[in-house]
Formats: sequence, structure tokens, C-alpha cells
Amino acid sequence: MNKKVNPPVKVWMVCLLFLFGFAGTLFAPPTAVALPLAPRFAAVSLDGKSVASSQLAGKVYIINFFASWCPPCRSEIPDMVALQAKYGSKGFTFIGVAVNETEPAIRSFISSNKITYPVVMADDQMTNAFGRYVSGGISAIPTSFVVNSSGRISMVITGARSKEVFEKIIVDALRKPVIAK
Repeated sequence: MNKKVNPPVKVWMVCLLFLFGFAGTLFAPPTAVALPLAPRFAAVSLDGKSVASSQLAGKVYIINFFASWCPPCRSEIPDMVALQAKYGSKGFTFIGVAVNETEPAIRSFISSNKITYPVVMADDQMTNAFGRYVSGGISAIPTSFVVNSSGRISMVITGARSKEVFEKIIVDALRKPVIAK
């Protein structure tokens, strides 16, 4: 004997199944996501020193694409200088990548802002290598890439951030254990 189910009961059953399925995805344990390896790079900073991803192996760093004429970039630079002073001895560094700049203008900017971390001039290779991790490439500045001690990009930040936000990112990145993938 076939028992007919009332149509409103069917609707409720489908809704409950959907709801439980959705809740299952909300409360499911997180799955490990393989973070992309940061692009390899080598450049000479404006103070004449070599800066390369190979030298930064095992360290946390933030690559910051910026320009001296960019108001949001200018606003975060003093905080970055202060955080570099605070966390540089703990194995952290910012690396500034000056885009759409002349070398004399950026040298003057470095001096007037007392930037102590390495600053390199952007080239197409470096911009394109990091730009592939941003939808549409690096089309806005500042754009920053947080690289963990395993050499993987753990975060991409478009737009300026406060000292407090950068400090939390740095402290979290320094505290996390190295995980080989």
C-alpha cells in the first residue's frame, strides 16, 4: 500500500534536508588549503644591497608595492618603519617595491621617511610574478603580500592598513610553526 505524503510535509522535509546540509558545511572542520609558494625574486635595493627570496628562506616578510605619490601608501609608511624597528630582530622584514617611480624621487622619499627596510624599484618580472595572485594583477597600491616562514603567501592585502592590523599579521605569522608541504 502506497502512503501519500502531504505536499507541505514534502516541502518541509526538503527544507530541513537543505538546512542540515548547509549547516554541515558551516560546521564542518576546516580543510587544509595549500598556500601558494611566493615567487622567487632577486633585486638590488636602493642602498646597494642584494635582496632575494633565497636570503629570506625561513623568515616572515611582507612585500609592499607602493608609490611615494600615493596618499594611502604614504599614510602606512611610518607604521611600517616602526614595525620594522620592533620586529626586524625577530626575523621579520618589510620589502618595499616602488612602482611608477623614478629612482631619484624614491631615494628622496626613503630618506625623508627614514625607511630602514629594503626598497627596490619594481620591474615587470617582479610585478607580474606577484600580480598573478591578485585578480586582475596589481592594479591598486598599496598591495602587500604576506609571506610566511615556509615561503608561502599567506595573505594578500589590497589597500592601506593600520599599524595595529599590520602588527597582528606580523605577530601571527611569526608565531605559526613552519609547515612543509
